Amino acid sequence: MANKASSATNSNLIPGATGDWEVVIGMEVHAQVNSRAKLFSGASTQFGGEPNDHVSLVDAAMPGMLPVINKECVAQAIRTGLGLKAQINLKSVFDRKNYFYPDLPQGYQISQYKQPIVGEGEIEIEIDGGAKTVGIERLHLEQDAGKSIHDQHPEFSYVDLNRSGVALMEIVSRPDLRSAKEAQAYVTKLRTILRYLGTCDGDMEKGNLRADVNVSVRRPGDEFGTRCEIKNVNSIRFIGQAVEVEARRQIDIIEDGGTIDQETRLFDSAKGETRSMRSKEEAHDYRYFPDPDLLPLEFSQSYVDELAKDLPELPDEKKARLVGDFGLTDYDASVLVAERERADFFEAAAKGRDGKQTANFVINELLGRLNKEGHDLADSPVSAEQIGGIVDLISNGTISGKIAKDLFEIVWSEGGDPAEIVDKRGMKQVTDTGAIEKAVDEVIVANPDKVEAVKAKPSMIGWFVGQVMKASGGKANPKAVNDILKKKLGVE
Repeated sequence: MANKASSATNSNLIPGATGDWEVVIGMEVHAQVNSRAKLFSGASTQFGGEPNDHVSLVDAAMPGMLPVINKECVAQAIRTGLGLKAQINLKSVFDRKNYFYPDLPQGYQISQYKQPIVGEGEIEIEIDGGAKTVGIERLHLEQDAGKSIHDQHPEFSYVDLNRSGVALMEIVSRPDLRSAKEAQAYVTKLRTILRYLGTCDGDMEKGNLRADVNVSVRRPGDEFGTRCEIKNVNSIRFIGQAVEVEARRQIDIIEDGGTIDQETRLFDSAKGETRSMRSKEEAHDYRYFPDPDLLPLEFSQSYVDELAKDLPELPDEKKARLVGDFGLTDYDASVLVAERERADFFEAAAKGRDGKQTANFVINELLGRLNKEGHDLADSPVSAEQIGGIVDLISNGTISGKIAKDLFEIVWSEGGDPAEIVDKRGMKQVTDTGAIEKAVDEVIVANPDKVEAVKAKPSMIGWFVGQVMKASGGKANPKAVNDILKKKLGVE
């Protein structure tokens, strides 16, 4: 697949003491497969169990125990590959990746090396109003390791094997990213796609999605520099910070006459720095060879086609449809499709209604309030039906935009049918032109100096509109107020 990624723009260049530098970033994202059982055993993948509570004899590497592939994990990897517009390989091979660490009881990790289940694909990200295509090199399945615990006793370390054998999809990008912002946008978009597909929940706090970030620097147009891998970065915010501090570290070393050692590093978010972990391993260090306990993984194209039929509408396609069907701006559509539940909520609220007005209310009022209160959409006290009811009242002229905000507060706090609330509380806007004209006359008579000023500066009519709306308790129809004021004041 051809690399469509654009080269860095001037805004991505990093100034140094001796000139500008370009950062080059590749990502290895480890996504835990949504599956109730592990990759090669029937042990539970549930989060939060007691240490070593979800461990089978296979996970603990007991003698004579043989791995058995979990078909659902294979299907989830294929679905992900399809969602990444990638090549699905009908034959792949599991390999043993050999290294020794206390939380790896087998002494090797079952992974895929030369023949992964998914080949080249791509993701389109949005950066500063533009689009950029990032190449996907591969997706392979592998088992997770356990967890070493060092902070419970000063003299001992402990091993929890609950994660041992959990299925991971390692999604490897090409080195197409050129800034911290692009790296963050890439992982954000990838996580959104995985959530739409239902193949990974993307929960970074639980470690279900984590990224190894490969960073190097070079003069614009030069060959790639020596890269360092920042291991297991577990938040979008930290990914951006890690890229920035590591790029600056490398630039400072090179400009001081030093060279970059290829190594694996850790990001310390408290200190805002990366620190050396170990020298970077190469493939030959792991002594890969095909796992003798597992046959090559083979399936038919018809099996892939059946899985493809059941894929959901993905973010890019959904965004294009919302723009086309509801007349939304690209920005509003992007905000709504960022989460599948958010887009579904909008569509339920906007059914048969003005899409732009509904999107404006969902994004600015509902999502803004949910964010302020620390709620998720699933916990929203205001339903899509209630939002739709408020939009109906705005559209048919029963209430103004200002009254709608007051109505939203009541529905948020007390619930109820918006139309009934408006009737019972006398919240309908005043459309009687006679009553509005009376209020306009009173404001004009009370402010003769402002009348002369508005004739010299017509934009001041907004002050009069505000005064009339205040006098009417916010119930006057704003358009009617504006039209009557223009007529009375002789302002176009």
